[in-house]
Amino acid sequence: VQLQACGGGLVQAGGSLTLSCTASGGAFSNYAVGWFRQAPGKEREFVSGISRAGTVRRYAVSVKGRFTVSRDNAKNTVYLQMSTLKPEDTAAYYCAARTTVTGAVLMEEPSYRSWGQGTQVTVSS
Repeated sequence: VQLQACGGGLVQAGGSLTLSCTASGGAFSNYAVGWFRQAPGKEREFVSGISRAGTVRRYAVSVKGRFTVSRDNAKNTVYLQMSTLKPEDTAAYYCAARTTVTGAVLMEEPSYRSWGQGTQVTVSS
């Protein structure tokens, strides 16, 4: 499956953005999707993930309560709604997908086989 992430931009602290990850070339409902981010000089880290049916969602501690992941399998799209953004949320955000027959949402990068290009989110103070 090929993934296309978009929706990044420049926003002031306290603001909101919604990222989208649209898939093509595969049966999207067979894939769990994760969002990761990488800030300059830092390792890429897990942000959030959603199971193939959307029934299981996981969040990093740093974003829990501020970010919401959702999906619309009819549109082959996963969303990451980000609110109360902080300067430390500034990073390139990536979506990734993995085929699965379970409802598990994994946080480890090597578990994901397909990756989209990053979309930059910059939060100004």
